[in-house]
Amino acid sequence: MNSKPMERPTIKAIAMCALFGLFAGRPLCGFTLSGQDAQQPAVTSSSTGKAVGKVKAVAGNVITLTTDAGGDLSIQLSDASHLLRAEPGQTDLKSAAPAQLQDVQPGDRLLARGRFSEDGRSLVASTVLLMKAADVSAKQEHDREEWKLHGVGGLVSAVDLSAQSVAISVPGFGGNKTMKIAAAKNTIVRRYAADSIKFDDAKTAALAEVKPGDQLRARGERSSDGSELSAQEIVFGTFRNIAGAVISADATNNTLTVTDLATKKPVVLNISVDSQLRKLSPMIAQRIAMRLKEGSGPAGAGTPPSAGMARPGGGPPSGEGANGRTGGPPDFQQMLSRMPAVTLADLQKGDAVMIVSTEGTISALPKAITLLTGVEPILTASPDTGRAAMLLSPWNLGGAGAAGEANGGANP
Repeated sequence: MNSKPMERPTIKAIAMCALFGLFAGRPLCGFTLSGQDAQQPAVTSSSTGKAVGKVKAVAGNVITLTTDAGGDLSIQLSDASHLLRAEPGQTDLKSAAPAQLQDVQPGDRLLARGRFSEDGRSLVASTVLLMKAADVSAKQEHDREEWKLHGVGGLVSAVDLSAQSVAISVPGFGGNKTMKIAAAKNTIVRRYAADSIKFDDAKTAALAEVKPGDQLRARGERSSDGSELSAQEIVFGTFRNIAGAVISADATNNTLTVTDLATKKPVVLNISVDSQLRKLSPMIAQRIAMRLKEGSGPAGAGTPPSAGMARPGGGPPSGEGANGRTGGPPDFQQMLSRMPAVTLADLQKGDAVMIVSTEGTISALPKAITLLTGVEPILTASPDTGRAAMLLSPWNLGGAGAAGEANGGANP
């Protein structure tokens, strides 16, 4: 097996590097790819192609790869195979170090390019890019801190394509404030898929796709007065906020039917392993209800439309109204993470719930991201059920303390 590094990145190498950015949920070489791009292409007889996934086992010169497209694939290495190790965030392959087969361990991420067998169950690799699991974890932790320290989020209030900027409403101590999010040519923009609550399914998007009412999170450098952020990365999505009463819960099919109090119509939702189901304690519910009656959000400041946009990947948000600010009030999303978990079977007919979910598609039910029960005092206190429902934030996907595990952990 040839572990000699390439002298300079070729077009193929750059393409490989871009694909490899999927491994840590971050782009390499300035490219970004959607979750759709990560799918293994249809295999024809002895076709060439690529496979991306996690190492399941290593035996001899054969690596068993559990692909991101699903299923196992045997990666066969020969003396002609190039095996390189890349670091998360690496911008090209010039600094990719040669690796040995013994460096490959279960749990590592791997991208292999070569020729598929006729049955599509194996691939003879010409080039293999390896990313160690420990390196991915370290990059995820770094990204979590970056989003925490340099991230801001809120509801989109306006989009100015001529200026390549978006205005968002950010919850703060004295009420909501408007912040300008400025995008550049190299700003990474992603949009959550309509049928998925995982960041690794988010697709590369254009700023033109952002519209008022979307929930948006950006990471970058703030201006001195805090009114503008030059974004390095933007993620946005359109989510549904539902306040209602349970009609039925089907644990067998993992579905929940509720009456949306705003429309008076039934809504059927999918409850997945990534859904976060929590029960609010009576004391906390009463406290939030009092805030709503006073015209304040749960953070005690203004009427934040999303109760403090928790940073991508879950965990504490940054900016005003978050625990990261000295003397700041408790963050609703952190408080929620400490509430006891419930199951679909625990929900009974007539239970009041607040839910944030994906939009859903024609072929797929909307998926619940966060469901909160024990909210009767809140819905009673707020005649505007839409306002009450928007207390929940969708940015609790993956990462520490969340049910799901987004690719990259710290991802929005």
